[in-house]
Amino acid sequence: MLLRSRGGRPEVELHIDIRWLLERQAEVLPKQPSVHDFSNLVAAVARHRVNTPQVGVTVDNAWRAAALMHAIIRLRPLPARNALYGAAVVTAYMDAASEAVDPPYGALIDLARDIDAGRADGYDAADRIRSWRI
Repeated sequence: MLLRSRGGRPEVELHIDIRWLLERQAEVLPKQPSVHDFSNLVAAVARHRVNTPQVGVTVDNAWRAAALMHAIIRLRPLPARNALYGAAVVTAYMDAASEAVDPPYGALIDLARDIDAGRADGYDAADRIRSWRI
């Protein structure tokens, strides 16, 4: 964990690992089948740690949460319910990074559907998550 300043307030730069993702899966989907492909979780963890995904893009916790969500939904590490898992990871990650979000009713589900359908990428997801910050 690293502290940085954004707009005069400290920002926690939170990097998670596979264990953290597995703990979230156990909380959200306790009776669901186990992970189908651990390499997809490895990819999600690696992606959220990238400092410069594109020239000129500033990485923040919303981008990291979006990268996790996008990777989980698109790579499908679980045999089912990846959209629910990805959405739960966003809220848990932002909370752990001390940046709570309060999406409008249905907005997180809409984002998960848009990612799943290829209508939203990681940057789109990050923009939406930023707009939900409390």
